[in-house]
Amino acid sequence: MLDDVDNGTHQHLSTMQALLLESEDIASFLQDFTELLTGRLTSADGHRWCAITLLRDRKAVTAVSSGPAARELDALQNSFTHGPCMTAIRENTVIRAGDLRTDGRWPQYQAAAVAQGVRSVLGMPFDLDDDARAGLNIYSDIPHDFDPEMIATIEFEKNLAADALRLAVRMAGQRESESDLRAAMESRTVIDLAVGIIMGQNRCSQEEAVSILKTASNHRNVKVRELATELVASVSSMPTRTAFES
Repeated sequence: MLDDVDNGTHQHLSTMQALLLESEDIASFLQDFTELLTGRLTSADGHRWCAITLLRDRKAVTAVSSGPAARELDALQNSFTHGPCMTAIRENTVIRAGDLRTDGRWPQYQAAAVAQGVRSVLGMPFDLDDDARAGLNIYSDIPHDFDPEMIATIEFEKNLAADALRLAVRMAGQRESESDLRAAMESRTVIDLAVGIIMGQNRCSQEEAVSILKTASNHRNVKVRELATELVASVSSMPTRTAFES
């Protein structure tokens, strides 16, 4: 039994990894995830629709959805201040509305959703980053849908997607930091070379050479790095390289 669980987990991880690798950006990954989840929840019993809502600065917007019908249902939910999905995001907990025709917690939303054919709703908080709150929202035309086993399965899928997403965000942040560091090193290198050239040409100290470079930069209204690059290029046709480059 444990082997079966492990195999299932590895299979789901592989699927999420494949989605992440094949997606062009975070929005594409979330889009693919909602479509995949909707496909797995599809049955002959009725219809289920998935969407992910972002809540930022108290304003809710649909980030992605499994299709036009899901987007419309999510937009309907987001047009109300209170509802199962809004509650799930704000309280950071799983919210299940078994039958909106008899559930009295969100009367205004319930009446509008029932009119659109929605009977059950499942809302789950979805971890994206530190600045935004989000929720995975699943709508169903089946009364008393989403039993505990299905909820556990959906939460498992959602957690895998969230883990993959956080990893992607961290990797993107690391690449950006590395790029910024390399740019800073390259800038520092060309400025140091320019200062050395000025010291040789004017037989002055390093401090005086830096002052000359800054004065020329202000006078010409050109950034110090650009002026330094121009000066280095005037005495050498070879590109500048940092000490960290092989």
